[in-house]
Amino acid sequence: MQLGTYELMIDNTVRFYTGHLGIHQEGYWEEKILDNSFEGGNQVPVTNENITVMVPRLTSFALSSFGDRTRGVMVNGIDPERESVLTALDKKIVKGRYLTDRGSLIAEGLASYLKLQVGDTLVMISQGYHGVNAAGKFPVVGIVKFPVPELNQQSVYLTLDEARSFYGAEGLLTSYSILLDDPSVTRQVQKEVEKQLAGTGLRVMDWKTMMPELVQSIELDYYGGLIMIYILYAVIAFGIFGTFIMMTKERTYEFGILVSIGMKKRKIQAMVAIEVFLLSLFGVLLGVVASFPLNLYFYLNPIRLTGNLAEAYEKFGFEPVMPFSMDPVIYYDQGLVILFIALVLGVYPMLSIMRLNSVKALKE
Repeated sequence: MQLGTYELMIDNTVRFYTGHLGIHQEGYWEEKILDNSFEGGNQVPVTNENITVMVPRLTSFALSSFGDRTRGVMVNGIDPERESVLTALDKKIVKGRYLTDRGSLIAEGLASYLKLQVGDTLVMISQGYHGVNAAGKFPVVGIVKFPVPELNQQSVYLTLDEARSFYGAEGLLTSYSILLDDPSVTRQVQKEVEKQLAGTGLRVMDWKTMMPELVQSIELDYYGGLIMIYILYAVIAFGIFGTFIMMTKERTYEFGILVSIGMKKRKIQAMVAIEVFLLSLFGVLLGVVASFPLNLYFYLNPIRLTGNLAEAYEKFGFEPVMPFSMDPVIYYDQGLVILFIALVLGVYPMLSIMRLNSVKALKE
């Protein structure tokens, strides 16, 4: 559940903000202004077999207004077709239609605050490229809903052409967001893209660099979870140790007879070692088999939070849901750790047999 939550947080960040990789003009990430945009057109500047899509954006801020209400908004100039691949924006429409031509998509929370409906006109003013005045009226063609509250309160989407015209930034982009087929190759793809963009003045950043706060929060929570796991390991270890003590004590008389009739202690130890190994191995396998269906159920049907707890999650900018991860490493790592603990504790029966006194054993 913990790792599933991390995966959801990362996926939300990648798909709603940054992509696995982002391409920007040098200096843009430190100072996100239109003057730090770059000549982008609509052409993809790099190629790589691991790239699913590269999404061009022109992003800036504006003051939006409708009637007597105003609010600061984040304006995203997008290529609607490519954007839908990265963010599935077309699947988040709750009213109206998807963005195809002139007009605007606005987030549900923003629409509620401004009391806007589909068909109304959103007014925006801002400062454009190189300080030009930016002002425009945009009919609302659709309303979208995001699971991330921050996005739901301030997002406005225009087509790239509309955004460029609004800001006086013809042919310019502020970023390319890159979605990869396999997140595990992010670093490898980053190096290859950097080579392709050498000398262009563009910078390639991965999502960890662009979202250090998310990385830090995940690491902090992860180490807190490790403490709990270690406590559980200790509890499990005592349970296994108790089983081995019982197994040894109950068979002391049996071991005494075997030694008395001439059986070597090392052979008894070998027999018990095989028993300990098989007991531990089948115990681990049984644990995996028993937990897999339950984990799979919650993976397919994540726990959705409600009430005050859901509100608390949303205040921190997280979707109020607790998903489960099906990463094979979870089973692999836990199985190996428990098997290792069991085998280490299996030394106790070996030592007991080595110190066995057959006379005393026969009296028990």
